Amino acid sequence: MPSSVGSAAFSRRGFLAAGAGTLAVTAVGGWTPVHALPLGSSDSGSLGGGATLPAPPDFPSDIDLAQQAYQNWSKEIMLDSTWTATPKNSGDVVRLTNWAHAQGYTLRPRGAMHGWTPLTVVNGASVDKVILVDTTKYLNGVVVDAGGSPATVTAGPGATLDAITSALQEQGLGWANLPAPGVLTIAGTLAVDAHGAALPADGGSALPGHTYGSLSNLVTSLTAVVWNGTEYAERTFSRNDPKIKPLLTNLGRTFVTSVTMQAGPNFRMRCQSYTDIDWQELFGPGGASGRTFESYVAANGGVEAIWYPFTDKPWLKVWSIAPTKPAGAREVTGPYNYPFSDNVPEPVTDLLGQMNAGNPGIAPLFGQTMYSVTKAGLTATGSSDIWGWSKDVQFYIKATTLRLTEGGGAVITSRANIGRVIHDFAVWFDERIEFYRAKGQYPLNGPVEIRCCGLDEVADVAVPSAGAPTISAMRPRPDHPDWDTAIWLNVLGVPGTPGMFAFYREMEQWMRSHYTGADYTFRPEWSKGWAFGPDQPYTDGAIITGALPQSYRVGLPSNDNWDTAVATFNEFDPHKVYSNTFMDQLLP
Repeated sequence: MPSSVGSAAFSRRGFLAAGAGTLAVTAVGGWTPVHALPLGSSDSGSLGGGATLPAPPDFPSDIDLAQQAYQNWSKEIMLDSTWTATPKNSGDVVRLTNWAHAQGYTLRPRGAMHGWTPLTVVNGASVDKVILVDTTKYLNGVVVDAGGSPATVTAGPGATLDAITSALQEQGLGWANLPAPGVLTIAGTLAVDAHGAALPADGGSALPGHTYGSLSNLVTSLTAVVWNGTEYAERTFSRNDPKIKPLLTNLGRTFVTSVTMQAGPNFRMRCQSYTDIDWQELFGPGGASGRTFESYVAANGGVEAIWYPFTDKPWLKVWSIAPTKPAGAREVTGPYNYPFSDNVPEPVTDLLGQMNAGNPGIAPLFGQTMYSVTKAGLTATGSSDIWGWSKDVQFYIKATTLRLTEGGGAVITSRANIGRVIHDFAVWFDERIEFYRAKGQYPLNGPVEIRCCGLDEVADVAVPSAGAPTISAMRPRPDHPDWDTAIWLNVLGVPGTPGMFAFYREMEQWMRSHYTGADYTFRPEWSKGWAFGPDQPYTDGAIITGALPQSYRVGLPSNDNWDTAVATFNEFDPHKVYSNTFMDQLLP
């Protein structure tokens, strides 16, 4: 039945103050926006002054609806209040969608909010007719079918990677390529083709059920709410249906209510950390001798470098498959084994942002301090050489880690080019940072992160498949079958740092112009920062409507590229219920 309190209105300006007297809403696995004021709450009368957020008319009364504050991971998109609905099942999502269509509202799926982009809400845009849909409270079921061929797990959109991989591990199953934060929801993960830092060692390949590409490549079927010509309804897509391909990496342009994904036998991994290799050796040119990034990939597989600003020796993590515990390694029985990096309180980040706004010269000291904390922390916690099940060694970022802005992207190339790609970037980055330091400017004060993973190879899919996710950054290029590797080059910074976005813009323009031609191409990392303007990310119209879509046309078939993905999104949601003003520009 529709709600009878459609005339109620709440003050945005007074929302947070009034919320201090209400209970915080707890979501799965991490931080959440606090202060929930239910639709029709008696507290609404205390919210006086300022602009109002009108109550949605005729809202289904049996679906929970409340105003909540919203902030993204880096706190660069913050809203005093938005309407947030909490459906109890997929049928509620269908009803919400048809209600929103009838009332002229838009719905934005909301998961862990561990993201940077305006794909959920747009900073500064009106949210008067926007409903966030919390998937984490009820739509989080996980069911493992270990006896299937292949073995699979079926999960609701709000199930976290922590929950899914724990359920898989109980059945002797796992995934080879996991992002660092386990708090991510599976629908959010698939929306942005999330990935880890996993590759096989030289001569290796993905084991059955696994992939070294994105998690999107593990999907065997999914169910989404789509327009059927008369109304919105659930529809299930199998992996051999060409229409599924845009939905596998959908940027939130659809609403997934269930997903089934293949899994492979679980395995033990070792992760060794090094903090004694000079960056000029580690990031040496392709084919260089010594302890180079590419040599660790060749011998072990997964590698990640975290290079703190204005320091000489990165924190290098090296993952390898190790069925038995190596001598000297410490066995771990759970994830998040670097407490010195996880447990930095949020106020420290906020304080650092304030200091940098008035004292940017703190950047070198910050970088040196973080390196020292890391080096000492690895020793104090016995974490420089750990061994355990795959998820326990791959998950390492918690909600308490430093909340930083991030920009960069992926270079798609051949494995043979790993050394060359990383060397070119490291040299460019060092030169530019030193250039600005000589001028007394410190536009970047967070670490460089460099990782590699595989691509979304069709051969990894254990069921009949129509092909790779259409707009995954890890989609292979048919005209370059030798391109088998994604090299992720990202740089982090403290929100509010003067000149940061201008530097990101300079870096993005360099990457796009340098990593092109016969040897590689450049694509954005959907969850991070891209399309940088001089003052803000996601504002360079030439990239948003030109270079970015073109990167999913060049070398791809005309019937399976950016344009067909946009057409599919519009076919399944012609009324753009699952969209916002930014997405209308990106996916017109």
